[in-house]
Amino acid sequence: MSGHSKWSTIKRKKEKTDSQRAKVFTKIGREITVAVRQSGADPLTNSKLRDIIAKARASNVPNDNIERIIKKASGDSSADTYENIIYEGYGPSGVAVIVEALTDNRNRTAGDVRHYFDKYGGNMGQSGSVMFMFNRQGTIVIEKEGVDEEQLMEDAIEAGASDFFSEDEDVYEVSTQPGELGAVRDCLGKKGYSFAYAQVEYVPATYVKLENPDDIKNMGKMLEMFEDNDDVQGVWHNWENADDFDN
Repeated sequence: MSGHSKWSTIKRKKEKTDSQRAKVFTKIGREITVAVRQSGADPLTNSKLRDIIAKARASNVPNDNIERIIKKASGDSSADTYENIIYEGYGPSGVAVIVEALTDNRNRTAGDVRHYFDKYGGNMGQSGSVMFMFNRQGTIVIEKEGVDEEQLMEDAIEAGASDFFSEDEDVYEVSTQPGELGAVRDCLGKKGYSFAYAQVEYVPATYVKLENPDDIKNMGKMLEMFEDNDDVQGVWHNWENADDFDN
């Protein structure tokens, strides 16, 4: 599963500082706000909100925080309006990068994203410049401890999953069609499985391995800058040996 999804990167960041956790909560809160304003505050009828709540719980966002954000979003129509924007570009040595943002100021966000690309030896491209290198899919990650592999595989297929991986020593990975993530996750959840990660993501078809130490350092720093930006909701790339970056 080397480079297969964001999970290897997320796994390395489990030990977060309070400020980093607060940043994650802020980003998820923004997603919840947008989902509520678009389709209502009831997760039973708002599948997008249901997906984000599951993501929030997997990120250890307290239920009180989730309920408070939903209540505020459903009663405050005058607050900031956010739009979803996808940026594409290249990092050092041609690493393809997709940046997904949720912003109330597209000029500010575009300026920040362009600056990060430029500062660390990359360049921001036009729409479609790297998207063709990625496939969009749902990814569900389940920790292996206490889980029977054959039973999970059977349950995943029955739930409508499109593929199943067990190459990582710590987790199983279930992939779905983008629109089926919520249904498959809910079905597995009813069978008692808990999830370390469940999200629709961009998975690269091919990978780039960085050999130059400066390229490795600059690519790692670029990703850190993206992920530290409050407007950025997700970053995907085809850097094969991302674990070589030691911050």
